[in-house]
Amino acid sequence: MRTPAEPTDADLCAPGPGFGRQRRADLIAAGTLFAAVTSLIAVTPGGPTTPAGYAAAVALTAVQAGSIAWIRLFPERAMAVAVLAGVGIEALAPNVGWLGQVAGVLACYARIRPPRRSLWVLALLVVATPWKLAGGDWRNVLLAVAGPALGWSLGELARTRTLRRLDAERRILGQERARIARELHDVLAHTVSVIVVQAGAASDVFETRPDLARKALGAIDVAARSTLAELRVLLQTMSADQEPEPDAPQPGLGQLDALAARLQETGLRVDLDHPPGGAPLPAAVDLSAYRIVQESLTNTLRHSQATRARVTVRRALDSVRLEISDDGPARAAGRVDGSGHRGIVGMRERARLLGGTLDAGPLPDGGFRVRADLPLEPVS
Repeated sequence: MRTPAEPTDADLCAPGPGFGRQRRADLIAAGTLFAAVTSLIAVTPGGPTTPAGYAAAVALTAVQAGSIAWIRLFPERAMAVAVLAGVGIEALAPNVGWLGQVAGVLACYARIRPPRRSLWVLALLVVATPWKLAGGDWRNVLLAVAGPALGWSLGELARTRTLRRLDAERRILGQERARIARELHDVLAHTVSVIVVQAGAASDVFETRPDLARKALGAIDVAARSTLAELRVLLQTMSADQEPEPDAPQPGLGQLDALAARLQETGLRVDLDHPPGGAPLPAAVDLSAYRIVQESLTNTLRHSQATRARVTVRRALDSVRLEISDDGPARAAGRVDGSGHRGIVGMRERARLLGGTLDAGPLPDGGFRVRADLPLEPVS
């Protein structure tokens, strides 16, 4: 199994699944900085004395704060613009802060750039402290140095924490892919065995019972198509040197009743809404659907005070849709501990490998819900 590459600082800027959320956070930070500096300009003594000067200071504040909104796309240019705008703010309202509030922008820069780059910016800001402050109140000098230093420290702390989280997520993905590969190895072995048996049966009756031979060939066709679909998933997750686990039958949605009964013994009531019948599901989809339900209910049991859960399974023409919810207490969005987070990452990876989607999160009125949509045909 290939070990996922360790995250780098480039991952903090590269567009990805969470890039939209990060951009929204940057926009909120930009708006907050603009409101704060504008208010300081209005109430701090020694600011602009004319309407034109005040308008210019506000415009420069908008430029400086706005640089946060696109700092992930153009980090160096955004930082340079923030410093230049800060020079103008310093000239118009010197008591607002050192170069406006450039420390806030530096915190965002240090959050996405390694110390070998961000420390140079910090050094330039400290060295450029106006000499006039050196002849004045020493507290102004201290603030001019401490502000950027504090901003850099907060940004570097956030960068380190984010890299650790990304590294943990990638390790979880690697372990989950290994588990999926082992399970699919058993599924494929069984399907190929069916093909071999049917091929032998067709050969035995080919001359005397062509109708039975055609039936066997039809079974081979169905099994071969299913095998190809499952093999595509397997090749994405397993390298040639991956050792499979000992042979064991793999579960599917048909075992949900047994799963619910086991959880009932622990005190968690599970209501199943799973209409019986229908054509058999592809083995990879059936297995992954069961594992998603199993992991969701296990998370409910471990990380919630829920007493009741509901599992809904619906089969559309081209997909299987799952919904697992519980009646646990309300939880803040994004608040999932290490084990729960690990389970959600694994479930998302299962859905993704099949070309499907999975969403998970707390409900507004309490409880937690997982939704998955698994296509019946693999996405090329």
